[in-house]
Amino acid sequence: MIIIDILKDACIHVKEQTKNLIGTAEGNKKFGVGAGGDISRMVDLIAEKAVIDTIKRTDFKPTIIGEECGRIEGDQGYLIMDAIDGTTNASRDIPFYCCSLAYATDDKLSSVVDATIIDLVRGDLYYSSKNKGAYLNGNKIGIKKYVNNGTENEPRQNDILIGLNISGASESIMNHISKIISKANHTRHFGANALELCYFARGFMDAYIDIRGKIRSTDIAAAYLIVKESGGRLYSITGSELDAELGTSTRLSFLAVLDENMFKNLSEDLHMS
Repeated sequence: MIIIDILKDACIHVKEQTKNLIGTAEGNKKFGVGAGGDISRMVDLIAEKAVIDTIKRTDFKPTIIGEECGRIEGDQGYLIMDAIDGTTNASRDIPFYCCSLAYATDDKLSSVVDATIIDLVRGDLYYSSKNKGAYLNGNKIGIKKYVNNGTENEPRQNDILIGLNISGASESIMNHISKIISKANHTRHFGANALELCYFARGFMDAYIDIRGKIRSTDIAAAYLIVKESGGRLYSITGSELDAELGTSTRLSFLAVLDENMFKNLSEDLHMS
């Protein structure tokens, strides 16, 4: 049993089962509040079922932690599932959403050892296993720390691009982040944290920041490993390396950055202390 292959199969099955529901009235039907606290839509439930059905076809019996289903007990580690990340985009047929799956040996982010994320629009499959690097469709990916006219030899001083999640951010949070927004050459916010972190892991962004204290560990468990295996760093706002208990009730703030120096520069601008 190779767990990373099971996760890949589950991601592909989610894409097959949801492709005709995205943006439709049927797919957008609401079914109350899921375990993660958000409204569950038909497409979310179908996506989770696709993952669970894939798992049931194998001898793999992890404890499943999902946005909609909550916790399904097992005895072989933990499967952390965000079957549709970017549900608002999906509900409006905005082409940026994904399925995010991670396997952890213990009940914490730092215990994630396998991860897959599939771009449900493009079909791109990101994956990683601990100490084996990060990959996109079979090709190794990594952050890009230096660039100068296409040559990796000079710090990217004058062309910084930072991803930000500011959805529903309070006035206080916006005040904290305003200096970064004003200093950055470019900012982006696409609406699906896991997939945006994959873009960071590919070198498209120089940092990705979410300091709202709203993101769930289930939202970023897979991206956590992919970022780390791509060479990136993940920090809490206090400066410690990011870690947290897994579960739909755990809420996080984090900064994904190229290195420690970038974190120090950004945290000074955030003046969070």
